[in-house]
Amino acid sequence: MSPTRILLVLPLFLITTIPHAQQKRHRVGFVSVPQIVAAVPGGAAYLDLRKKVEADLSARAKTIDQLATKAGRTRTAADRQALTKAQQSLATSQKNYQTRLNTAFKPVASRVDSAVAAVAKSSGFTVVLDRDVAARSKLVVYANAATTDLTPAVVKAIKK
Repeated sequence: MSPTRILLVLPLFLITTIPHAQQKRHRVGFVSVPQIVAAVPGGAAYLDLRKKVEADLSARAKTIDQLATKAGRTRTAADRQALTKAQQSLATSQKNYQTRLNTAFKPVASRVDSAVAAVAKSSGFTVVLDRDVAARSKLVVYANAATTDLTPAVVKAIKK
């Protein structure tokens, strides 16, 4: 198909799809997962564990950075070996922590997921995103918190 022909057909295609796109409104909502988890029985223990894990892994990563700098500067076998050992220790710790976090979050997750789904359905939302993840990833540029934040309603539903 020639480029000219595509340019002629494209507007017709777009015009025919506009009514379909306007038939159903989709609403996107946001929740603060840490706030909701804190409201779930057992959620505070999970959040405390997560905070401790993040602090430990951060300290280990900082140590690795220091060892990498030293190993790069001295280029001795002992420093490279210390760096390798620290990296392996970090990898093992990450795996063990992930298992512990998954185990601790499993009972909390089912309550959070069901409460978010129930509130979203009753409020007419078709998609719900974690506000922190959306902001960190720059997935969402703007959202009116007054009309899209479902966190208070979900917390209220969990406490019932």
